[in-house]
Amino acid sequence: MTITQANSDFDQIDHKTSRQICDAVGERLQQNMRAETSLSPRLQQLVDEMRRREQDRR
Repeated sequence: MTITQANSDFDQIDHKTSRQICDAVGERLQQNMRAETSLSPRLQQLVDEMRRREQDRR
């Protein structure tokens, strides 16, 4: 599979499926990370971006 094919396949994921994947990843992160653990700067940046995009859709 080429990168172009993979990108094309990714574009085919509908919003509901994408949301379910994000929720599942979030749940797994919550289970595996201690509450006092701070996020790396890059991970915090990605979480902030995800929140901004979610707010923009509303």
